[in-house]
Amino acid sequence: MKEFWRFVKFALFSASAGIIEMGAFALLTELTDWSYWPCYLTALLLSILWNFTLNRKFTFRSVANVPVAMLKVLGFYAVFVPATTILGDYLADTLHWNGYLVTGINMGLNFVTEYLFQRFVVYGDSLDSSLARKEE
Repeated sequence: MKEFWRFVKFALFSASAGIIEMGAFALLTELTDWSYWPCYLTALLLSILWNFTLNRKFTFRSVANVPVAMLKVLGFYAVFVPATTILGDYLADTLHWNGYLVTGINMGLNFVTEYLFQRFVVYGDSLDSSLARKEE
């Protein structure tokens, strides 16, 4: 049951990050003449910062070394960001898919893969360590 609630918290924080990402993407798309990729990349980076900060503290409740955790997340996004930016740009600007649809697909993919990566790689050994520290 604990893992279910952990996933629910992650989903709620990810939804708030999704609102930030889609809002920033919409503002940049509608107010600039930028192509797809700079709008997507800027919006994604804003949501990553928000999501990492909240999930470390409240979902995974980890006191793990923050710089190490950030480097692990950076490694994940070193693969995810170029792949989704290039693919998204191809779908939106070359194949003329709707940019909002492409961003939504990328957000769904990010949600699933980021949860698994953070749960098992970034915080796997330090889950709920902030709770243990409070009990000492």
